[in-house]
Amino acid sequence: MSIPDALLAQRFGFGPRAGQLPARKPGDQLAQPDRMVKEFAAPDTRAVLEQAAEWRAQMRAQKDDTKAGVEGRRAVRQEAAVWTMRNARTELARAVSGDDGFRERLVRFWADHFTVRIENVIERGLVTAMADDAIRPNLTAPFARMLRAAVLHPAMLGFLNQTASTGPDSPVGQRKSVGLNENLARELLELHTLGVDGGYTQHDVRQTALLLTGLVVAGPEGTAFQPRRAEPGAETVLGRSYGGGNAGRIEDIHQLLDDLAAHPSTARHICGKLAVHFVSDTPEPVLVNDLVAVWSKTDGDLKAVCRALADHPAALRPVLEKARQPLDFIVAGLRALGVTGAEVLRWNDQFTRRAALEPMLAMGQKWQSPNGPDGWEEGFDHWITPHALANRIDWAMKIPVRLRPDLPDARDFVGHALADLASDDLRLMVSRAERKAEGVGLVLASPQFNRR
Repeated sequence: MSIPDALLAQRFGFGPRAGQLPARKPGDQLAQPDRMVKEFAAPDTRAVLEQAAEWRAQMRAQKDDTKAGVEGRRAVRQEAAVWTMRNARTELARAVSGDDGFRERLVRFWADHFTVRIENVIERGLVTAMADDAIRPNLTAPFARMLRAAVLHPAMLGFLNQTASTGPDSPVGQRKSVGLNENLARELLELHTLGVDGGYTQHDVRQTALLLTGLVVAGPEGTAFQPRRAEPGAETVLGRSYGGGNAGRIEDIHQLLDDLAAHPSTARHICGKLAVHFVSDTPEPVLVNDLVAVWSKTDGDLKAVCRALADHPAALRPVLEKARQPLDFIVAGLRALGVTGAEVLRWNDQFTRRAALEPMLAMGQKWQSPNGPDGWEEGFDHWITPHALANRIDWAMKIPVRLRPDLPDARDFVGHALADLASDDLRLMVSRAERKAEGVGLVLASPQFNRR
C-alpha cells in the first residue's frame, strides 16, 4: 500500500476498510456503476411524495384536539420518523460498505452544494430522495444536467418556498394578490452557479425570480409548471432575454439554467469549491485554473473535472490540510473497524442515534440539517475546536468497543485505519496502550485520522 494510494483513499474517500484500500483510483471509481444505491435502496421521490400525501390526509382526518386526535397525529409523526432513521442507516451503510468512496464523497459534496433542509418530518425523506434521484445519476454528467435536476426537484422548490412565488401580473397573481419570492432565484445565482462575485445584480435576481414563477410541487406527481402562475412577458437575466409570450414556459427556465451552467463564473465558482472541499482550504491557484480549463474544454463534464481533480499534482501533496467533517470521521471509523453496511441496517433507532447521529451533532454537524442554504462550513478551524475535538475523542474511546466487543490489537488497527499514513510516533504511542480500547481510541483520535 503506497503512500499515494493511502493519501487518495483518505483525501477522496473514507480511508481503508479494515486495512483494505480501494482497488481503483478515485477517478477510475467513477467509471463503475453505482452499486451502493441498488444494494442499499431508499424510497424515491415519488414514493416519498405519495407517502407524505397519505400522512397529510391522516393528519387532516384527526385534526381535532381530542385525545384520539392528538394520539393519531403523534402516531403519524412517529411513523414518518421511522422513515427518517431508516434513510440515515441506508446512507451510512452505503458509505461504510462501498469501495468507491470518491463517489460517496461527491454525493455528499453535491448534496451540500444544493442544500435542502426539511423540518417537517412528513416530507424529510425528500432529502435522501433528492440525492438519489437528482445527484447520483448525474455525478458524471454535464453540470447542466445536474443543475436542472437539483434546482427543479420538489425538495428544492419546497425548501426555498418557490411554490409560494407567483407572478404579480399572472392570472393567479392578479386574482389572489399573492407575491413574488426571490429565495430560489438568489440561491440559484449566488450559491448554485455564478457565486457571490459572479457578476450578477439585484435586477438579475428579481428577473430570475419572475422567470421561475409557475414552478410548483403538484402532489405525488412532483414538480410541475403552471402557466397561470407564471409572470407573462420577457425577463432579462445577465443581458439575455427569456420568454416574451403572454404566458411563461418551462422551456425558458430550462434555457436559463443551461446558460447559467455554461457561464464562466459558474466554472470558476464550482471548481474552486471542489478544490477547497477535497484538497485545501486555500488551494493552489494552478489547481483551480487547471480544473476550470478542463470544465471549459468539456462543457462542464463532471466526470472529466473530477478525474482531473483527483489526478492533479496538488492533490498528491502529503500534507493533510483538511479536517474530516463529523460524518466523514464516523464513517471512516466504522470502516476501519470493519463494520459492514448490513450491520448498520440492523441497528435499531436508539443505537443509530447513540453511535452516529448524536455524536455528529455533538461534533457540530446535525444530520441533514445545515444552518442555511449555503451548506456546511469548510474551514479546518470550524471543525477542529476544543469542544468538537473532545467529542471526537469521546466517540473514539467509547463507541468502538460497543461495535466490536472483541477489538483488534491496536498495533494492527493503526494499519487498518491509516495504512501507511500512521506516523512512527503514533505507532509507538499505540504500542504502549494498556488496553485495546485505549489503543484503538488513540488511533481514531489522532491528528492523522482526523485530517485528510
